[in-house]
Amino acid sequence: MEINDITEKILGCAFKVHSALGPGLLESAYEECLNYELTQANLMVEKQKALPLVYHEVKLDAGYRIDFLIEQQVVIEIKSVEALNEIHLAQVLTYLKLSKCKVGLLINFNVKSLKHGIRRVINDIV
Repeated sequence: MEINDITEKILGCAFKVHSALGPGLLESAYEECLNYELTQANLMVEKQKALPLVYHEVKLDAGYRIDFLIEQQVVIEIKSVEALNEIHLAQVLTYLKLSKCKVGLLINFNVKSLKHGIRRVINDIV
């Protein structure tokens, strides 16, 4: 499946969740509901995927976890914050680098209109 097709399906699922729940809930509630929708959309979903850090050929268990890895190609990071900021973007870029994925979606559900809470992130160094 092409990355654009995958991200289109993911965003469709995210819009369903946001339409049903609206803003104001905890991140964990959106995560569980999005997991349900992604699974219903027949996407291969890895939730809370452990992400090791390799430093000078030493694999460190640093406790990093990707909210979702979809089809082994797209990283999703879920937020429920007042506003996305640069540290959230840096987090997704780090996850993309460590997972060797090219595309990530940073989704903030704590917005009135979800289209204002989505950032597509590209890792040019794959």
